[in-house]
Amino acid sequence: MVAKLQDVAKLAGVSVTTVSRVINNYSSLSDKTIKKVHQAMRQLNYHPNALARAMQGKPSKFIGLIFPNLTNPFFAELVNELEHQLFLQGYKTIIASSAENREIEHEYLNMLFANQVDGIISGSHNLGIEEYQQLTAPIVSFDRYLSDNIPIVAADSYRGGQLAAQFMVNHKVRRLVAIVDEDTSVSPTLNRLQGVVDCLNDQGQDFTTLAKEEIAKTNFADQFSGVIASNDVQALKIISQYRQKGYRLNQDFFVTGYDGSQLIRQIAPQLPTVVQPIHALAENLISTLLKRIANPTSKVDSVTLPVKFEE
Repeated sequence: MVAKLQDVAKLAGVSVTTVSRVINNYSSLSDKTIKKVHQAMRQLNYHPNALARAMQGKPSKFIGLIFPNLTNPFFAELVNELEHQLFLQGYKTIIASSAENREIEHEYLNMLFANQVDGIISGSHNLGIEEYQQLTAPIVSFDRYLSDNIPIVAADSYRGGQLAAQFMVNHKVRRLVAIVDEDTSVSPTLNRLQGVVDCLNDQGQDFTTLAKEEIAKTNFADQFSGVIASNDVQALKIISQYRQKGYRLNQDFFVTGYDGSQLIRQIAPQLPTVVQPIHALAENLISTLLKRIANPTSKVDSVTLPVKFEE
């Protein structure tokens, strides 16, 4: 038998109104009362009906997260941080991995809106801008331009590119190549390469570029002494080519990464990389989304956060 709100109230020894206030975080209640209600909910296996609450005009307390894939440690850590911080603010999350597939992203968007989520944080960029422009629910984008009315929270990609390039200049690296990630979206991520190009050109540094699709058939160890990779996972794969020939990182050759997730810095502390501030990014994504939820028609400014370089 499915437990009802009245059953929770009876077991906790409080009114139905008090149970409702605990569920919705309304009013000031004592810790003792809140604990009693939560204990009764657990004992009865009671779960509030988020969809029913949304149909009554109440917040569902669910946030949708759409990201391209969670196999990249950076995205996995960012999503984990978002989920943790949202939980502390009384929200549950529905996590959707678009698998870098346009149709999957489209289906997930429909699913999230059908389930009446209060808002969406999207870090994916498969769908055309036109589709996002038709959406009216509160959305915040991570590092992607989706629409004029959708704010962006991002780390300073241009500065990140400059820092990676300056590292190579400082070490007087010759035969230098920068990996080009062919991102067809209108994205702040494109500024990374521009930062690299501007820094190297300003200092008269010769370099070449290489499309990401060419990595698998390129013999880096024989052709280049320095590589500016577009992310940490890519950088580690390239480093393995040099090590197979006995070359030493940061001595015989130089490779820079990008993202600086905790996992990568633990398993490859020797990798010079641009570190994106995951905790601060999550904080700003959430605060920006909550502003949009509170005032759906008001304009909310985009946010750009600083990055740092760790050798």
